[in-house]
Amino acid sequence: MVPPLEDEPWPSLGGQVCAWIEKNLVHGPGDLLGQAVRMDEEKRALIYRAYEVYPRTHELAGRRRFQRVAVSLRKGSAKTEWAAWIAAVELSPTGPVRTVGWDGDQPIGGPVTDPYVPMVAYTEEQTEELAYGALRLILEHSPIAADFDIGLERIMRTDGTGKAQALASSPDARDGARTTFAHSDETHRFKLPRLRKAHRTMLANLPKRKAADAWALETTTAPAPGEHSVAEDTMAYARAVAEGQREDSSLFFFHRQADEECDLSTPEAIRAAVLEASGPIAAWSNIDAIVKQWEDPTADKAYLRRVWLNQEVRSADRAFDVKRWAEIARPELRLQDGELITLGFDGARRRDSTAIVGTSVLTGHQEVLGLWERPQTLAPGDAWDVPDAEVHARMGEAFERFEVWRLYADPPYWETACDEWAAKFGSDRVVLWHTKQYSKMAEAVRGYVNAIADGHVSHNGDKAFARHIANAYRQPISTRHAELFVITKERPDSPNKIDAAVTGVLSWEARGDAIKAGLGIVVPAQSYAVEWV
Repeated sequence: MVPPLEDEPWPSLGGQVCAWIEKNLVHGPGDLLGQAVRMDEEKRALIYRAYEVYPRTHELAGRRRFQRVAVSLRKGSAKTEWAAWIAAVELSPTGPVRTVGWDGDQPIGGPVTDPYVPMVAYTEEQTEELAYGALRLILEHSPIAADFDIGLERIMRTDGTGKAQALASSPDARDGARTTFAHSDETHRFKLPRLRKAHRTMLANLPKRKAADAWALETTTAPAPGEHSVAEDTMAYARAVAEGQREDSSLFFFHRQADEECDLSTPEAIRAAVLEASGPIAAWSNIDAIVKQWEDPTADKAYLRRVWLNQEVRSADRAFDVKRWAEIARPELRLQDGELITLGFDGARRRDSTAIVGTSVLTGHQEVLGLWERPQTLAPGDAWDVPDAEVHARMGEAFERFEVWRLYADPPYWETACDEWAAKFGSDRVVLWHTKQYSKMAEAVRGYVNAIADGHVSHNGDKAFARHIANAYRQPISTRHAELFVITKERPDSPNKIDAAVTGVLSWEARGDAIKAGLGIVVPAQSYAVEWV
């Protein structure tokens, strides 16, 4: 928890907010739909912390202590419903959410004038499933339903002031400036640049209504490391604040998980870990059913740890260990002019990206020498092509700057370009390498996975390269000899690109073939000096 609890509690509107919620609202979608709210101790405490205000003697007396609140709880914690309750009280004409007076040292709460409450989900389809959909059902079944005009995409006070709105991107320029409370749900799924930008826009809008004392709430399950999601960034930021590397008095962060070193070898041990990650919600959770999921021999244990123990772990479905990828970054290294290297190339024309990666034959160090991605600012129907001339120019620069032993190029969509490169740079140096030859590709992927694990490969920390590595998923292939796989996107229509990862595999495979051909290094018997052969 950041910041930790102080010995002397801060004044808070949280008690009044909890009382208002339990008096006026009901439970949302699920078995308890329509029943009066009864909050567990942890969610009550989180509301208390979220609504702490500066004491009466402070120059900021009565204003919110935290402008950004982030809560990370395991799957099935009803955190979406909890966030919807908060959105309801923030929208209500009677919600005690801002300090309007004092009773001794305790603040008195009152409503926001003309609130605007954007509620962001990661896709348009999910706006109904996540917090906005929960808010709509909660208000429809609550005693105060008559206070609101409730629609599928927006909810307004019946007096015409205030609005909650479902969004799958950031508020527009007009509404964005009016934000008084913003909620982002399932931020471990906010990985696309569009969603990351939406989150930044939401935070940037908060200071625009100083009198309204605006704030933002994020709710999530533990992120998978290396995906560069908003949840992962927030967790890293909170750690930096906790460790004193950053100073931010406006952040409140709460994360509950099972211990990193918990024993998962027996059902009893798994149960203990699930209970630890659950906290008070264990009283109404089906713990037996959760524990049984570990008995399935085909289950993705990493996924189970992430969603039920709320631990940051990489899914077993992902091709590469992104934590290890971060560890082998060597930003101080650079490919040197004239150095013997190998190249990989994987290209597209319109939907996917195109990449060139170089690998040092001597050191195994890799760099992205060219990457072209469809701009995220374009709408789905907008036309865009990979800039052909730029790709040709960059490839020419690579052959001119370095001593290129081989280029392994996946030719689809670039057959003519590959022919031109072979004619220009030599057909012995430009080799067509079809990634659809699955057995061959799977062996190359296995070699790359092992090189990452062993630290034989390094890279300069390029963020786009890391993103493509993290986006790569396993696609097993049939074989009698070993469990092999090629790499693919998580689904065919995914906007998350992997082309730089494919290109890294090809460039690494070419480097291995260069070493097999004798273009390696030797250590003479009488000396430790390294020489080229």
